[in-house]
Amino acid sequence: MSRLNIHGIRAIYRFEMARTFRTITQSIVAPVLTTSLYFIVFGTAIGSRMGNIDGVTYGAFIIPGLVMLSLLSESISNASFGIYMPKWSGTIYELLSAPVSWIEVLLGYVGAAATKSVMLGLLILLTARFFVPYHIEHPVWMVGFLLLTAVTFSLFGFIIGLWADNFQKLQVIPLLVVTPLTFLGGAFYSINMLPPLWQTVSLVNPVVYLISGFRWAFYGVADVHIAVSTGMTLVFMAACLGFIWWVFKTGYKLRR
Repeated sequence: MSRLNIHGIRAIYRFEMARTFRTITQSIVAPVLTTSLYFIVFGTAIGSRMGNIDGVTYGAFIIPGLVMLSLLSESISNASFGIYMPKWSGTIYELLSAPVSWIEVLLGYVGAAATKSVMLGLLILLTARFFVPYHIEHPVWMVGFLLLTAVTFSLFGFIIGLWADNFQKLQVIPLLVVTPLTFLGGAFYSINMLPPLWQTVSLVNPVVYLISGFRWAFYGVADVHIAVSTGMTLVFMAACLGFIWWVFKTGYKLRR
């Protein structure tokens, strides 16, 4: 097996990270401020009038869901926009002819997107301290699940960027599919609060496993067993990797 082109990976990674800091207001500041409003409205105003859920105050209960809400949307947005821009400008052909393999391209773009998402997730957790007291029961699991989710959905965003052929398509799946699934995935409630039929229907939603696993890392309570949550996330990651490999092998949406 040939060695990885570290210089190529670093060049792509540094370029993408530099773009983030050039647009730090919309990349970092805006999502943190938006999530802060959720904490103010749901955590403080509404949470103070609601009882505990699974022994956790409502304000603290929604923290993992709010972090996941931002993490999923930002991971997809960062990765999809990162690979779409070379396609839009035509520099994708220079990338394809450069001495870098598909895995090195992937490590550069997805690594940068995941890094930005993890930074955002940690900033949101720090911000939450100003509004709601919370604890993290399994910090290693929390960090691991944060990284796993960021990488997995950055891969998914990379696929969207490869598939899209205009700026409108970049927003279709995040707005019409991912955001509704996140709101219906237990971000603001436990699916155990639903009637039995709807509990079963909710298990079809892949975001349920992400939020449940992340919430378990905080409080040791979950709608779905942590092993199932981790397994489902790994399966989705493997599916994304397989599809990206196929795209680079066949040239689908890369070559006109």
